[in-house]
Amino acid sequence: MVSEVPVPVCVVAVDVNGDGKPDIIVANGYSNNVGVRLNIGNGTFAAQKTYLTGTGPVDAAAADVNGDGKPDIIVANYGSNNIGVLIKKCNYT
Repeated sequence: MVSEVPVPVCVVAVDVNGDGKPDIIVANGYSNNVGVRLNIGNGTFAAQKTYLTGTGPVDAAAADVNGDGKPDIIVANYGSNNIGVLIKKCNYT
């Protein structure tokens, strides 16, 4: 069960750490961040790790935007009227 997510407005399931299990990306609308919850593999997810983004994130996606073979996180920010790109340089741990 996933709980304690601050005002989620968009949830995406994608393998962000390359272990073959779908993890959860959450655009946290009023918290101005995007959260990542890694799939532990037994039906549960690790605590949310948050990353700052623009104001009022309303949508999120994951794709390899820089061609390095790793999924990056793209966030649409309504409040700041921009797009944020979080380039993957770690395993989101």
